[in-house]
Amino acid sequence: MKLFTILLTTLALLSSRIAANVEKTIFLAPPAVHIPSDDPSTISNLKLNRLTPIPINQSSLHTLVPVSFPTTSHPKGTESWFLLWDLTPSQRYEVRICWAATQPTSFDLDTFTTSEISAIPSFTPYINSLLQSSPPKDVDLKTPHSYLFLRILAAADFYTTNTTLMSHPPPVIADIILDPFLLNALPRSLAPTAGYIIAIAIASWFLAGSINKTFTGLLASCSHEMEKEEEKKKTQ
Repeated sequence: MKLFTILLTTLALLSSRIAANVEKTIFLAPPAVHIPSDDPSTISNLKLNRLTPIPINQSSLHTLVPVSFPTTSHPKGTESWFLLWDLTPSQRYEVRICWAATQPTSFDLDTFTTSEISAIPSFTPYINSLLQSSPPKDVDLKTPHSYLFLRILAAADFYTTNTTLMSHPPPVIADIILDPFLLNALPRSLAPTAGYIIAIAIASWFLAGSINKTFTGLLASCSHEMEKEEEKKKTQ
């Protein structure tokens, strides 16, 4: 019993923090393609924040996401663009954004390939301030890459009598996480949780077996004592 208590305490200490609000999208990575260096809508000419599954410390981004109240021209608020880079073709991924409940916001996430991005009218004016004269040094234009553009739409979802906040809602502090699926079935971030559950199940099975064995022994001992008492009464 003491060992079981220690195990549960250890698992509780290893458990991670859960964010208050989460919005996500799940997708399959596209085939790897060569990056056209003369196309302004590709990463060779853009300076976008990138998320990549490996190394793991670059699979999440802690950032400020600009927001605005919905309007007729922007019914889902302000848009921000990111790059999902160095994906494994045909692998399932999940992108989620986590933010505190103290900043009520409505998020909408979508992913686009290079061929699909040309059909997004808002993308062209957005990239004007992100164009750079030369490709990033860490981008190999000779090697095909699997990548996607991530669009996050953020709309403020609150009401206040403060006219300043209603006119200029503050950006939302958020974590954007790229999470690959293991065997296309389980998000990588859930693997430790699955391990904890399996460990607890195994420990519970052994504990239940030990309790059952002890209880069975006590019943057998009591039954044996009762039989002895019955025999004594018969011989008297």
